[in-house]
Amino acid sequence: ADPDPAMRAAPLPPPDSDTEGDSDDSTALGTLEFTLLFDADNSALHCTAHRAKGLKPPASGSVDTYVKANLLPGASKASQLRTRTVRGTRGPVWEETLTYHGFTCQDAGHKTLRLCVCEDSRLRRRRSAPPLGELRVPLRKLVPNRARSFRVCLEKRRLVKRPKGLDTARGMSLYEKEEAEAMAGEERGRILLSLCYSSQRRGLLVGVLRCAHLAPMDANGYSDPFVRLFLHPNGGKKSKYKTSVRRKTLNPEFNEEFFYPGRREELAQKALLVSVWDYDLGTADDFIGGVQLSSQASGERLRHWHECLGRCDHRLELWHPLDDAPPCGDP
Repeated sequence: ADPDPAMRAAPLPPPDSDTEGDSDDSTALGTLEFTLLFDADNSALHCTAHRAKGLKPPASGSVDTYVKANLLPGASKASQLRTRTVRGTRGPVWEETLTYHGFTCQDAGHKTLRLCVCEDSRLRRRRSAPPLGELRVPLRKLVPNRARSFRVCLEKRRLVKRPKGLDTARGMSLYEKEEAEAMAGEERGRILLSLCYSSQRRGLLVGVLRCAHLAPMDANGYSDPFVRLFLHPNGGKKSKYKTSVRRKTLNPEFNEEFFYPGRREELAQKALLVSVWDYDLGTADDFIGGVQLSSQASGERLRHWHECLGRCDHRLELWHPLDDAPPCGDP
């Protein structure tokens, strides 16, 4: 299945340049030129794939290529983005920006971006082939809000064998092994929420904007996510809301807003329980992750709640990591 479509970003500021490895265009697998920008103000990582040079033609002789990006460690499909395909050239030009939303300073400190130049076998109705070449960039190299350009030699995908006790019949790629190990301890995903206490309407406006890097719950490697909201303790239907369902995605965009009436003093004694679910037809929905905003919370969750109720008509957006257990009191 195709990953989530790539997203375009605003034009990047003039970047710093950085050439790594042999810059000779005649290197065996070719070179890839790209620019990275960590937009710390908007919690986003922008990767602009410019062009490749000197690609080695595959056995088929045709070169129809695209760039695939993954953040490591992490679930493969949750962080997988790709450019469009450029056909019939060893020097493809993409000039396309891929954007990771919900990317934080903590991510920059320990994550790596993997870029692969891949042959689009679908155009020739063949089996998928290994990448023509790939590279990795430790993101700790990035300076927030400063674009950095790279020209890097592509490398082959290395293969290592599994331990004999596990599988003696075939090898397992080093990167597949790393991704499998990383998924065991990877987060459940993140959610971007906006809070605003409206003095005119005398109540709390809660915006469910988007999620990023959600854990896959379905056999196809994706989820059909939606978000539930519950103001606790509270009675009646007005305390419970849910968004619409987004199909087959791990990075859904909702942009839906909900309203809870009440005075600030009353709301300060309550808790907003937010949970993300995978919709299943005919069976119970699968829990993906949740977050609780209240005066009993800590860190960014507490700050988000306090700043919202402390300042009328001030809309504050923050990303929150999802916990692997439902918020206490979630119905």
